[in-house]
Amino acid sequence: MSSREKILQAVKSSQPDQRPLPQLQFELYNTTDAPTAFANVLSTIGGAAHFVNSYNEIEDIIRAEYTHAKRIISVCGEIKTGEAINSDIDPHLLEDVDLAIIKAHFGVAENAALWVTDALIPERVLPFITQQLAVIVKKEDIVFTMHQAYERVGDADYGFATFIAGPSKTADIEQSLVLGAHGPKTMHVFII
Repeated sequence: MSSREKILQAVKSSQPDQRPLPQLQFELYNTTDAPTAFANVLSTIGGAAHFVNSYNEIEDIIRAEYTHAKRIISVCGEIKTGEAINSDIDPHLLEDVDLAIIKAHFGVAENAALWVTDALIPERVLPFITQQLAVIVKKEDIVFTMHQAYERVGDADYGFATFIAGPSKTADIEQSLVLGAHGPKTMHVFII
């Protein structure tokens, strides 16, 4: 038996007994509702939350907030502002997008992350290449913790998926916070 095999055998024979995962309790988060907690966390990481009652209200805010945007892409059928794209678009044609409007499957209050898959965005580069990002999420689709998010994701089938949290930022350069360093400069989340 080689030294390598001896070491691997020793490791294998020294494994601890398996134990069931603990049951997690989330009483800490029961002090407020998930959408409000999400909005509070989003504002601390540089984003902005808007509580709205309709898609028309979202369009009104977009028209008021993004008057400077020359190219707006909307992959949300309920939003008529901007151009629509489909999955066969060349991603290089998205280099000049000022504002992308997308939907999220759900949000996570503890870190203001939004779960997005290829079922909602026809081109995966869109939320990262745009200068500004607007995301729509339903109020009832916001959970408190990442534990609950992973339970919700479960064994879902998708080709591409990601959590997006706030505008792009870094403080690597001289410990100075820079928004929009490697992605959208702003992120507005519409909670409907």
